[in-house]
Amino acid sequence: MLMFVVLTMFNYVCDSSSHRRNLLGNGLGATPPMGWNSWNHFHQNINETIIREAADILVSSGLSELGYIYVNIDDGWGEMTRDIDGNLVPDKKHFPSGIKALADYVHQKGLKLGIYADAGYYTCAKRMPGSLGYEEQDAKTFASWGVDYLKYDNCNNGGIKPLHRYPIMTRALMKTGRPIYFSYVNDMHPALWGYPVGNSWRTSDDITDNWERMVSRIDRNDVYADFAKPGGWNDPDMLEVGNGGMKKHEYVVHFSLWAISKAPLLIGCDLGKMDDDTLEILSNAEVIAVNQDPLGVQAKRVRMEGALEVWAGPLSEYRVAVLLVNKFSDRGSEMTAEWEDIGLDPSTIVQARDLWEHETLESQFVGKMSVTVEPHSCKMYVLKPIA
Repeated sequence: MLMFVVLTMFNYVCDSSSHRRNLLGNGLGATPPMGWNSWNHFHQNINETIIREAADILVSSGLSELGYIYVNIDDGWGEMTRDIDGNLVPDKKHFPSGIKALADYVHQKGLKLGIYADAGYYTCAKRMPGSLGYEEQDAKTFASWGVDYLKYDNCNNGGIKPLHRYPIMTRALMKTGRPIYFSYVNDMHPALWGYPVGNSWRTSDDITDNWERMVSRIDRNDVYADFAKPGGWNDPDMLEVGNGGMKKHEYVVHFSLWAISKAPLLIGCDLGKMDDDTLEILSNAEVIAVNQDPLGVQAKRVRMEGALEVWAGPLSEYRVAVLLVNKFSDRGSEMTAEWEDIGLDPSTIVQARDLWEHETLESQFVGKMSVTVEPHSCKMYVLKPIA
């Protein structure tokens, strides 16, 4: 039954007269996108100063050099009504310079600008019109402003199925001639049909800044691991690292799970108020490298014993990324990664690189490796076969 649904959805969105990879075909998303989004911290209380400052800090902090290049404006940037010609209008009070000027500012810093729209009659916050029925006009507007990324939400849609709505925007974006990364929000299991339509798709509803909600988002995302690949990624929602609802070791788990799952790494905190711990987590180049590995295979939860989980996935150059997560809140536990579980031949001898301690372990391992993991914490390694 599942295969029938997948094939039906795929046939609907694909152009049967073409053998192109997908409708979008924009060449973007070879690795998961990295950047910043305004929603998790500021929600709809945004203005052009906040967006400019985010761009400034991505550069001054060194985050942009690590790959965080998208500066994404979420809901609340527009006026409630379109202009006389039906065009979307930036909020005159909060974005008086307009989106084009903001895009120019971001581009001058070597970054890219993202914007928010909705595949319904109004956006989720009901602060501005949706793009339903205006897809070509809005796509042209975004392209004329220099937008590089579109987050396309799914509220107030009149009950029209996403397969009737999202591909219209896909085609509209292609017609503009400007490569625009297309990310859309979940409805009807988009991982099953999303690859022909966009570059990433939400696999769950919104994240919030607490441990239980965070792990539940990645658990749902894990179900669709086999559908992710270069050009199209599962998205368990944006990062909460730095927003204050979790402890440092819990944010380390959050970032590690998103990285190994090849999820978009979109920072959701106030960059101007980052503390050292937040910057340290977001700047971990070794963990980022797992997320951005060119092989582009999403890791999976390969073993679960109660609250103890082993996640693993292949990397380029025959390496394997391994993440051991202790979801117990009150006790540390010894955890073991078995080679048979993580995709290595049992006789393989490996060298283990600890990605949070930034050290290569002196011991070599064969068949398995065991470590102690503290409550609500993790250990993350890259295993390199040496014999």
